Amino acid sequence: MNTFGTLFRLTTFGESHGPAIGGVVDGMPAGITLDLDFILSELQRRRPGKSDLTTSRNEPDTPEFLSGVLDGVTTGTPIGFIIRNRDQRSADYDSLKDLYRPSHADYTYDIKYGIRDHRGGGRSSARETAVRVVGGALAKLFLRERNITVSARLSQVGDETEPARMEELIRTVKSEGDSIGGIVSCVVKGCPAGLGEPVYDKLHAALGGAMLGINACHGFDYGAGFEGVGMKGSEQNDVFTTDEKGNITTLTNFSGGIQGGISNGQDICFRALFKPTATIMKEQRSITQNGAPTTLRATGRHDPCVALRAVPVVEAMAAMTIADFLLLSTNNRGNIL
Repeated sequence: MNTFGTLFRLTTFGESHGPAIGGVVDGMPAGITLDLDFILSELQRRRPGKSDLTTSRNEPDTPEFLSGVLDGVTTGTPIGFIIRNRDQRSADYDSLKDLYRPSHADYTYDIKYGIRDHRGGGRSSARETAVRVVGGALAKLFLRERNITVSARLSQVGDETEPARMEELIRTVKSEGDSIGGIVSCVVKGCPAGLGEPVYDKLHAALGGAMLGINACHGFDYGAGFEGVGMKGSEQNDVFTTDEKGNITTLTNFSGGIQGGISNGQDICFRALFKPTATIMKEQRSITQNGAPTTLRATGRHDPCVALRAVPVVEAMAAMTIADFLLLSTNNRGNIL
């Protein structure tokens, strides 16, 4: 599948070293101003080549909108766009054409399709996530109309949680030709109660699927998450109360804003864990497509910590998930929430 979502849908296409990547967003409501400056600012956060802590591939990442917009306003029809690739160096990957890189999708793509694009990983490259950021930016413009915000941050790299030490650690592993993993924490504010289904389409399950569909994401938890295993029920239960306006709320939010698979009106809090970048500059043992032992000496430009640039991608996938559930959800009286 190359399509995400049910009513708010993003279909993506393109490869890392092809002429362009792009997407089609269907289900975007009509009448919303297309804030190009905002969309560009979202792409800038993910864009490669802007820091010595990321890959040096330098892409401008400027989207060209082809449909679904008239006089700067969405028309409700499919929004098509492309982002041209400007800084490919495909020759960097020639030596990888006939071998399998450890922990990459090379082998699995060969088994599934019988052919793979070795240039930067082709379709399996994180280059594709730029398209998701555009889709997420459009979703955020829709959510903005309902005063819903989505914000994420890099909360941990390796064992470090302090920003300066996280940066120092990334520099260290990069100088060693190695890589390291990280955790991105995300909060959705202003989400109404009632989003999600009670059994097979739980909101947290959809968010988990959205996160685990991001390249290199290997873990997801929400609310108290895995730390909750060390708590008793009397400590973790969120006690209901009313605020000064008489609205129902909870004293704590260990549920992460979701109970029974349905949003309860509190902040939706979750984390996504990203593994260390698979391509490292150290020599690694591997095999060729014919099963012969070989030594991999990686070339090219790569991120020492993919979690750093994954922050806006996490936000994008969360925003599209919430937008989709808003369009899908009605209460028991048939009213859109």
